[in-house]
Amino acid sequence: MSEEPPSPAGMRRDYTGWAPMLEGGLAGDWTTQFAAWFADATAGGLPEPNAMIVATADGRGRPSARTVLLKGYDATGFVFFTNYESRKGSELAVNPYASLVFPWFAMQRQVIVTGSVERVSRAETEEYFASRPRGSQLGAWASAQSSVLPGRDAVEAGLAAAVERFGDGPIPAPPHWGGLRVVPDAVEFWQGRSSRLHDRLRFRRTGGTDGNGAGAGDWVVERLAP
Repeated sequence: MSEEPPSPAGMRRDYTGWAPMLEGGLAGDWTTQFAAWFADATAGGLPEPNAMIVATADGRGRPSARTVLLKGYDATGFVFFTNYESRKGSELAVNPYASLVFPWFAMQRQVIVTGSVERVSRAETEEYFASRPRGSQLGAWASAQSSVLPGRDAVEAGLAAAVERFGDGPIPAPPHWGGLRVVPDAVEFWQGRSSRLHDRLRFRRTGGTDGNGAGAGDWVVERLAP
């Protein structure tokens, strides 16, 4: 007889061992605070610390989520690259807002971002694409991401066609592939604490943006109930 699977309801872990996160110890802006935590996650040996959950929604408000790799961040926002015709790309075309979650469980931390989404410049896309491994470049041409396939053979056939097309020559960025920037209106830093009384401090923009990713308002820091 097979064993009964473990019950999720009985899984509990009390979060201890980390210092409280207090307003006085927070950086002056979300970018600096994120950089510090990202450095901690990297130095702590977390696997793929730049992995983040990207949540989008279609024009009817139906959500979807997946894990994507962060490829850059600064005061203007968080950048990742994708096929614009994929599910997330199609949803963002009609509903240009997203939420990101960095789940750094081993450090009892997570960062939650919400904001609008815009495409990066084509020059930025081409610069990043040129830095990718050749196999990844070929993959961007080989796969019509999120489309329904009859089987794995279709993936292999797409790769073979891309290899034949480009040979040993340079591979340009596909016109349907590029970068997206999440321009945050809120960035929440979550630190686990005992008895589920977690620390949650949020940087929130009080105004919008100027259309170029720059803030049109000030930022405030708020403590949220756990």
